[in-house]
Amino acid sequence: MCGIVGYIGHREAYPIIIKGLQRLEYRGYDSAGIALYDGSDIKLSKTKGKVVDLKDKLESEISTIGSLGIGHTRWATHGVPNDVNSHPHYSNSGDLVIIHNGIIENYDALKKELIKRGYVFKSDTDTEVLVNLIEDVKRNEDIKLGKAVQIALNQVVGAYAIAVFDKNKPNEIVVARLGSPLAIGIGEDEFFIASDASPFIEFTKNAIYLEDEEMAIVRRGKEVKIRKIKNDALVDPYVQELQLNLEQIEKGGYDHFMLKEIYEQPEAIKDTFRGRLLSKEAMVKLAGVEDNMKKFLAADRIIVVACGTSWHAGLVSEYIFEDLARIPVEVEYASEFRYRNPVITEKDIVIAISQSGETADTLAAIKLAKSRGAFVFGVCNVVGSSIARETDAGAYTHAGPEIGVASTKAFTTQITVLTLMALRLARAKGTISSSEFRHHLIELELIPDKVEEALKSDAFVQTISDIYKDATNFLYLGRGFNFPVALEGALKLKEISYIHAEGYPAAEMKHGPIALIDEQMPVVVIATKKGHYEKVVSNIQEIKSRKGKIIGIVTKGDKSVKELADHVIEVPETIECLTPLLTTIPLQLLSYHIAVMLGKNVDQPRNLAKSVTVE
Repeated sequence: MCGIVGYIGHREAYPIIIKGLQRLEYRGYDSAGIALYDGSDIKLSKTKGKVVDLKDKLESEISTIGSLGIGHTRWATHGVPNDVNSHPHYSNSGDLVIIHNGIIENYDALKKELIKRGYVFKSDTDTEVLVNLIEDVKRNEDIKLGKAVQIALNQVVGAYAIAVFDKNKPNEIVVARLGSPLAIGIGEDEFFIASDASPFIEFTKNAIYLEDEEMAIVRRGKEVKIRKIKNDALVDPYVQELQLNLEQIEKGGYDHFMLKEIYEQPEAIKDTFRGRLLSKEAMVKLAGVEDNMKKFLAADRIIVVACGTSWHAGLVSEYIFEDLARIPVEVEYASEFRYRNPVITEKDIVIAISQSGETADTLAAIKLAKSRGAFVFGVCNVVGSSIARETDAGAYTHAGPEIGVASTKAFTTQITVLTLMALRLARAKGTISSSEFRHHLIELELIPDKVEEALKSDAFVQTISDIYKDATNFLYLGRGFNFPVALEGALKLKEISYIHAEGYPAAEMKHGPIALIDEQMPVVVIATKKGHYEKVVSNIQEIKSRKGKIIGIVTKGDKSVKELADHVIEVPETIECLTPLLTTIPLQLLSYHIAVMLGKNVDQPRNLAKSVTVE
């Protein structure tokens, strides 16, 4: 979950690396560091804190001259966040310096062996063990750095994306990956290294994404050489043209990336169904589904694997697939899936959902499902990501970069793709009539405009946020399609404001949570006119009789809930299965405004990182 950046070429490395780290800070932000080669020696500076803290320290501490350098922003795994545990790390000789994203699981055994050989360790990190292992191999075998990295990595158990260089051979950087993403930007007589393409997008549109168990030697004035770590076989590099642009990764006048991404949802949803939803022709086109229609139609069930917000999107899809296509669906936490010996057969479809396409638990679930013969379909946002490569087929959400750690547009665009899939399968199976199918397409096509309308509640939500910002607990309730939205709303509040919140099916309230209700407890109730409305109104009456404070999310023009609730936030009307795309909007805004009012770092909440690439 850390971010790594490197540069070798004809420019000054420092400005590229420091800006690159700022763009990758969504991946981790408890410490940061940079190592630069100034023509004679390595200059290294690192600190606990954010990249801005590193910048302030570094510019007064070391020379920033040099056209070779590497940088790192950390999300701590081994070793607490402090200056010593920050990356980069030197080898004992001081000749090698390394940055690393991932976990070396057998680091303790390796460390004990290296200590026996006289190595001394300054930090508590697994990364310092790795750089000294590479040095030990290089010294004992009397080989070049690239070969030493390869031999060392064959002794390692775990996940990694690394960049390492030797000050005695400052014309190359050696990089490698297993389970953690790594991109190489190809410029004119220069190379960029990063966890994703955002650090180098203004310099080049050409990039190579390393596959698992691949390493590369990046040399000045030479072509990139890629090899398999296991058997040393040469690999022909595949250079991709990046679709990312600079405007997409800047705040664009918004105070926070999260707010920008909330407001980008109308366009993101349009981009997700563009070319796929053809309402006039009454068609849905999804190549990954069309090309594998026989597998989908023959499937006994669909198993959805995901984590966090993506799991909530998967839970919405369970309601949609079963309602429209009449296919049984199970939704699994990817983090638990492979540890409980799940029953998977060749007649199962596994849908893996991940914004980044790099989520370690989801990747592990994919590998297990494939080993059991299941057909695996990926839904992710990042082109060329690990999940896009590991799955049998899939669909991109086309949401554009999501920098804020708390996902917003990922959720709505994932639901959009999954809805399109369900509609296409329903039509193929004959479980939906032509008129119903066309009606669903028309309604989905209207959703971006309705999200735009829902966003107009922003000022009112801000007023409500000010009233409840000091609450210590929140309860979120929803039924049917909107139960997962209640879970997602509670998660958003927890993630960025650190207020305890729980989501429940509204009908479950009387089976326990009702004991929490008093005049201090804000209860957010999703009570749209579609789906079990009278039952939800009854739940609201139960809360009100116990003096709970009610924030109702209602269909525009609602009167019944308005008479009962302390506050109501209106959303436009739509068909029931599409209501989650609208009801989630005020909940995103509520969590955002409360967090801002409490002075929290909305884009970089404590202890979290955007892309969870370690277990």
